[in-house]
Amino acid sequence: MRDGTSKKRDAYKKGHRSEWLAALCLRLKGYRIVARRFKTKSGEVDIIARRGNLILMVEVKARNSVEEAMEAVTHTTLRRIESAGDLWLAKQQDYASLSIRYDLIACLPRRWPVHIPAIYMP
Repeated sequence: MRDGTSKKRDAYKKGHRSEWLAALCLRLKGYRIVARRFKTKSGEVDIIARRGNLILMVEVKARNSVEEAMEAVTHTTLRRIESAGDLWLAKQQDYASLSIRYDLIACLPRRWPVHIPAIYMP
């Protein structure tokens, strides 16, 4: 039986790998990754990506199915992403010209990540 520390370490590594793969997926779609694991006191955004004036606030979930990944994104999670994203946006000089979208990338076992646009509309 494994202790809690090794389970946490494995989950951390899995999350890190999933975020790396999600970032690669976005880069191949033409997005520039402008921040990863952007943390504030009020929340965290896994990936912030940009293409032109479109900013993506991306939550990455590693689950066995897309449905499980979508169910794992709770209302509280979305509020935390929005709060952290708002702080990041406030620091941008071209804030007024930017469009913001909240997306989910589901990382599934032995499959290419599934990008689900506009999971949340504030």
